[in-house]
Amino acid sequence: MLESPMGRLRFIGMAEGLSLLVLLGIAMPLKYLADQPEAVKYVGWVHGLLFVAFVIAVLMMYRERDWPLKKVALAFIAAFLPFGTFVFDAQLRKEERNGRLK
Repeated sequence: MLESPMGRLRFIGMAEGLSLLVLLGIAMPLKYLADQPEAVKYVGWVHGLLFVAFVIAVLMMYRERDWPLKKVALAFIAAFLPFGTFVFDAQLRKEERNGRLK
């Protein structure tokens, strides 16, 4: 999976999406409801690294596969929405299955 640019993008997208859900669903409640700000500090740091890796992977696909700007914009929007990268990955899988993916 990690040998191709698409495989790396999909893997990083899943990890980034999961880290966003952990940040919003576990770390933030721990910070505000249990007075444990360390959770946000560490999970936020990991999520930030994964977000940057996702952006780089999307830009690599843009450059290497000549993705349209619309698809790049959708990928960036997906990274900001809970479950967004999972929906984006499903779209990529569907396009790949139908042979329409550049």
